[in-house]
Amino acid sequence: MNMRSGLFAALVALCPAVGFAQDITLKFGHAATSSHLFQTGLVMFAEKVAAKTGGKVKIEVFGDRQLGDDRQLLEGVQLGTIDGALVSVPTIPLTLNAPAFDALQLPFLVPSYDRMAAVLASDVGQKMLDSLGPLGITGLGYIEAGQRHFLSRTKPVQSVADFAGLKTRIVPTPLHKAIWTATGASPIGLAYGEVFSALETGTIDAVEINLSSAYAESLYEAAKHVTLTGHYFWPGVLMMGSATIDRLPADVKAAIIAAGHEVIAEHYALARDQEAEIAKQLQAKGVTIATLSDLPAMQALEQPVMEAWLAKDPLIKTFVDAVRKTN
Repeated sequence: MNMRSGLFAALVALCPAVGFAQDITLKFGHAATSSHLFQTGLVMFAEKVAAKTGGKVKIEVFGDRQLGDDRQLLEGVQLGTIDGALVSVPTIPLTLNAPAFDALQLPFLVPSYDRMAAVLASDVGQKMLDSLGPLGITGLGYIEAGQRHFLSRTKPVQSVADFAGLKTRIVPTPLHKAIWTATGASPIGLAYGEVFSALETGTIDAVEINLSSAYAESLYEAAKHVTLTGHYFWPGVLMMGSATIDRLPADVKAAIIAAGHEVIAEHYALARDQEAEIAKQLQAKGVTIATLSDLPAMQALEQPVMEAWLAKDPLIKTFVDAVRKTN
């Protein structure tokens, strides 16, 4: 048993299903819809916490941006006005000046859900979470929204040449802008809640998106052409404010930490298995699903982006090396 496994075994041992002195209710928010994989993941986490505490600790899950968007959730967690949250990874470098989290979305780095889960559940994934400590945040784990693909309103995207000039919604981070500029697309930063109306009105031509969001947000009503590029994953970081979690009894804190770690592999397996089913559901809504005929050409265009980002934070290279070493 390695040191990390021993640590979590010890945490689990501290979490019997009896012995908690009082009921505790914690509110956790996320910015996706209540039918999204983020909702499923937070509910899975809540069930684990309840099981570890004999039902004494209840986590209430608030989706549909009820507690705010990703930026507001981050601020609330830091201020202690929100107990916990699941925040999309690109918001973290953008809002907290924590560039290490860009590692989780480097283009074409991670080939599969299983590889991503393995690395995020390892010491490297924990180092990423621990890096939030000085910012007043305790990282608990990761929940996946799904591998990202391309959804177009105007035409099927069948080759790299088809990206040229497409007004494509991105989260306005330097990494995402660099990735989509490299393809020849015209990236446009836009809030997540504005994507549907922007597609509907033609303000944007396309969006890079995971299939679960395309379905949950009904984007298929405004755009009908999916290209399976699989350019990066979209993890959310499960977190609490450090001051908030540190005020809890030690056994409750241990239960929450253990549940956050355990949910990683289980939710990544769920997201992996659901992707094919969601694709079928989109097709039933009239969406065409295709692959890029020259995907290696797109991957080659992104290599300079990868090289540029390796130097931005030592943890980025650590993460990249771990992915490449993981079978």
